[in-house]
Amino acid sequence: MAGVTEAASGLCFYELSHEWGHGTPSMPGDADVVMYRSVKHAQHGVMAHRMKMVMHSGTHLNAPMHMIQNGVGVGGVDLGLLFGNGVILSIPKGPWGVIEVADLEAASPEIQQGDRVVIVTGWHAKYSDSLEYFGDAPGLSKAAAEWLVARKVKLVAIDTPQIDHPLATSLISHRGGPLMNRLERKYKSETGRDAKTDHPDWNIAHRTLLAAGIPTVENVGGEVDALLGQRACLHAAPWRWMEGDACVIRFVAITDPSGAARIESGKMQKEA
Repeated sequence: MAGVTEAASGLCFYELSHEWGHGTPSMPGDADVVMYRSVKHAQHGVMAHRMKMVMHSGTHLNAPMHMIQNGVGVGGVDLGLLFGNGVILSIPKGPWGVIEVADLEAASPEIQQGDRVVIVTGWHAKYSDSLEYFGDAPGLSKAAAEWLVARKVKLVAIDTPQIDHPLATSLISHRGGPLMNRLERKYKSETGRDAKTDHPDWNIAHRTLLAAGIPTVENVGGEVDALLGQRACLHAAPWRWMEGDACVIRFVAITDPSGAARIESGKMQKEA
């Protein structure tokens, strides 16, 4: 059964992160997570790990600095954006699907001004080190990102490797690409269309959101299917790393069975 209930308050906590560690799928062009035990129980009676990694691996949060020159880093993102009520939306999309304004408007429950928005396409079920997961994923259109900005949402999360459609990134011959040499040819072969004609702007949805100061979360997973079509309190706090463009996070949703969406005061109740 999904979720863990806290006995005293009745609040239920849901994991929205993928497992992270050695072998975590990494974006084409990024190095793998490298870790080893520098101190081991059998030798010293204690364990300590060392690691080298790109922060854009696993479930992670992107700060404006990621795409916007002189933008705020992860440690400077307003904590008020990273904790509070929002929606978990089911917007199923197949390979190369585009999330458009019409999808957001039709989703239930309705996106309210100031919400944190989690978009679930179903792609999290394919999470793996695979050509399909990274190259064939859905993504947001520019218009959809602009619509979310107009709604003054506080955070946008998605269950794909990136906010943008993969054909709008450096996976094809945008900017430093192509990082997946096969991708443009595959798209042409399977659709008869040109990838750059269909997606001419580089990372346009992501840049639109981050330029508006809206942090993003990519690779949402875990127990997210248990919350589709629901409202919840969302928590996505990164390290206090002022120069950080991104940070691996533990993404959590909190629901209140009473429907009050309450946050406990922490004060002890007097016994009757």
